[in-house]
Amino acid sequence: MRVPGNEIVAILAGACFAAGLNVYATVATLGLLARADVAPLPPSLHLLESWWVIGISGVMFVIEFFADKIPAFDLIWNALQTFIRIPIAALLAYGATAQLSPAAQIAGALIGALIALAAHGGKTAARAAVTPSPEPVSNFALSAGEDVVAVGLTWFATKYPYATAGMVAVLVIAIAVMIRFVIRALRGLFRGAELAASTHAK
Repeated sequence: MRVPGNEIVAILAGACFAAGLNVYATVATLGLLARADVAPLPPSLHLLESWWVIGISGVMFVIEFFADKIPAFDLIWNALQTFIRIPIAALLAYGATAQLSPAAQIAGALIGALIALAAHGGKTAARAAVTPSPEPVSNFALSAGEDVVAVGLTWFATKYPYATAGMVAVLVIAIAVMIRFVIRALRGLFRGAELAASTHAK
């Protein structure tokens, strides 16, 4: 079963946003959906169907599930994930647009990276608003919710690609409107990660 090019682009928008929230959950979900013939991937992304890729992504998802819920360490983890989520989203977009011209592929990769960056930035901003709360439940619930959204959005994108693309567009615009707060939150993430790292080093 082949997926039309325009649907692949729509699915990709959802997958890149999901990758910005939890890249391991996104990659594992795409691989499993492809293996189940729910969402056939283009040839350039068939690597995602490998049980090795699915297995490693699953293991990393479990590690992230716990790492993301440990106070202080979650700052270090999410700061490091900035350099994983966004590049992998760009690679997904680049591979999914392999049938297009090289210039279009590069543009697709850039757009995919920007969508993932918006999701990652929005996630960080939401964390910045919740983290000051003294009780741990809200932060734990937010983290678990992000995992559920990453998996759910990836699946939803394969079933309703255009609706997903529309939702992602609205979310990206909303995050762009709050860009100053998002930038402050990202800066705070790296400052907090640096402080947490130095504290643990001592």
